[in-house]
Amino acid sequence: MKEYKTIVLKPGKEQSLLRFHPWVFSGAVKHLPSGLKEGEVVRVVSGDGQLLGIGHYQIGSIVVRVFSFREESADQHFWEEKLSNAWQLRLKAGLLSPGTNTVFRWVHGEGDGLPGLIVDYYDGVAVMQCHSAGMFLIREQLAEALRSVAGELVIAVYDKSEKTVPFKAGLSPCDGYLLGKASVPRGVMEGGNHFLVDWESGQKTGFFVDQRENRRLVGQYAAGRKVLNLFCYTGGFSVYALQGGAVSVHSVDASAPAIRLTDENVRINFPEESRHQSYETDAFDFLRDISSDYDLMILDPPAFAKHLEALPQALKAYKRINARAFQQIAPGGILFTFSCSQIVSREKFREAVFSAAAISKRNVRILHQLTQPADHPISIYHPEGEYLKGLVLWVE
Repeated sequence: MKEYKTIVLKPGKEQSLLRFHPWVFSGAVKHLPSGLKEGEVVRVVSGDGQLLGIGHYQIGSIVVRVFSFREESADQHFWEEKLSNAWQLRLKAGLLSPGTNTVFRWVHGEGDGLPGLIVDYYDGVAVMQCHSAGMFLIREQLAEALRSVAGELVIAVYDKSEKTVPFKAGLSPCDGYLLGKASVPRGVMEGGNHFLVDWESGQKTGFFVDQRENRRLVGQYAAGRKVLNLFCYTGGFSVYALQGGAVSVHSVDASAPAIRLTDENVRINFPEESRHQSYETDAFDFLRDISSDYDLMILDPPAFAKHLEALPQALKAYKRINARAFQQIAPGGILFTFSCSQIVSREKFREAVFSAAAISKRNVRILHQLTQPADHPISIYHPEGEYLKGLVLWVE
């Protein structure tokens, strides 16, 4: 068994770890060993010496991200077993079906017992994002483990951690391939639809994998409707709406590259499609006056709040954009509205949407309450992992 340095907690501060919550906060720490380096594997013990877990040490309010609650060595076999468990969960959920689906999230941080690590799978290419120094420092080891677990189903591993690792760690990250290579954009399938993914220059890992089930639901409601997809990114909701029989679909995003990929994704699924139109413009501006032209709207904005200090402004932004949508949507319209901000709770998001509905003076009913899919599992001991919130609303 490998020896690791030990962090000792204050008396009574072990309760959250005994309940398998994977974070150790700085206020709970009684003693830090000398010479600790960010990203180093450490043991965490209670004041009386009881082992509570092992994890990666980091500088900040969260001092340790625990990846095991047992005494064990974080060696290659350990990481392969963790990644294998995550892979098997996705296979058993039917998420890798070459004729229908070739894209899914392989690793979802704490939800898979791998805090600080995200891996999305794109038809043979594993795209990795490290959100902790500990995971970044073993990225090459993890890449080897990914290939070991999936064999020939992994042709390349791309590290896209440049913008996600803690900048204070001084790691000098640079995006690039850890194993193999693949050209971008790469074609993948989701629900029988074709999409082009660019993990090298696109947002996040290149595709919003977490909206798969919600895109399918949009398709179910789209028949005979005029659809507006705001913050469309690469047009996932738009493609499903067209597949579902929408009369027209308009896609809006301020990013020129996103609009280009949206148009291309529509073209490869519906050649010479006349029902679709894209607009490279700000979504708030677009919603100023649309004269009730749309009876199905999708609001899927980027995270308005990435840290706690931004929460008040974020809630105002959610309230403002939803109020505009309520005021502009046609009578009998359906609104899909989302928040992907982790620090915005389900309750706070609902309050913002409810306030927006009250401002519009429209009668609004909830049809569905949405969340993230099975390949974005939430540890029952770590409710913070439930970051995606959504509502489907009927607006009279």
